[in-house]
Amino acid sequence: MGWFWADGNASAAAPAVPPSHKDLAASGATPPPSCPMHNKTMDALSAHKPATPAPEPTPAAAAPPSKCPVNHGAKDTLAAAAAAVAPKQHQPDHHQPAAAASEPSFLSKLNPLNYMFSSISQEPAPNQAIALPTERDPSSIPKGTGDGNWEYPSPQQMYNALLRKGYTDTDITAVESMVAVHNFLNEGAWNEIVEWERRFGKGLMRGWEIMKRGEENAPMMLRRLEAQENDPEPQPTLIRFQGRPKEMTPKAALLQVLGRINSKYATEPPFDRHDWYVSRDDNGEKKEVRYVIDFYSAPPEPTGEPVFYLDVRPAVTVTGACERLLRWGGDVWWKASGGEVREQERSK
Repeated sequence: MGWFWADGNASAAAPAVPPSHKDLAASGATPPPSCPMHNKTMDALSAHKPATPAPEPTPAAAAPPSKCPVNHGAKDTLAAAAAAVAPKQHQPDHHQPAAAASEPSFLSKLNPLNYMFSSISQEPAPNQAIALPTERDPSSIPKGTGDGNWEYPSPQQMYNALLRKGYTDTDITAVESMVAVHNFLNEGAWNEIVEWERRFGKGLMRGWEIMKRGEENAPMMLRRLEAQENDPEPQPTLIRFQGRPKEMTPKAALLQVLGRINSKYATEPPFDRHDWYVSRDDNGEKKEVRYVIDFYSAPPEPTGEPVFYLDVRPAVTVTGACERLLRWGGDVWWKASGGEVREQERSK
């Protein structure tokens, strides 16, 4: 994940539609050993590799090909993926000549909105045997600057970025499928954020009105409330984002510990983590809200198609913690208090 770039003009075209399973399956690509999509996170709870837990995630199933570009069976860590999406840190060399000090610093070359290189070449790599598309698809995710939507990298840009990070064994025939899966998952993450903003973007009291009858009835309550308000919903925008694949979220770590205590809760750790900074319209004032996203892979479908889960929620701030408590606590309270049974009896 984490492959948006903000350079270049925003496209006026319609937002990119997530690829269908058939579209991904058409590629028939095999994954390179360094494919950064799903190598598992390091086990943060052991001495030599970090761990990552399982979510209470929101399913966002993507169904790539029979030969998926995602490596599900690999047991190696996400160090390759992390390096592909996060800039490398260079140790200073105190013995360098004075002239080197005048060169631009490594961090100055990065785009502060996504911590990626400000410009990735669209030119074919040296000795590149197969031509890759250079078109960039626009996403459905509006920029916080208000000048259009974020754009996804082209397959050529992603391939060049992988080579720049040292993944010279990348299978070029898998790159287009990797881009398609990446775009699909980011679209799913944004859809979850927009849904969260619809419920809590106008305050906690309104959020409780939506959630007090449980998750199952929340969509109906939301539609009813929006019809009564008859106000246009403010559209959230994405200010910036950061991929943090090596840093496990507290929730993910806790769930991993529970899985070690009781095998009933044991699951694979997430293969990636993002922090997305979203602009929320709070009664006419712009407020920055940080969302945390854990990306999980699940057992594939019987047909061999991979399945993904996204655990999307606001970070644990005072407001974010209250929103999470209302959403998940409201659902538990509704069921524990017999609300579900009462609804069934009324419908008879």
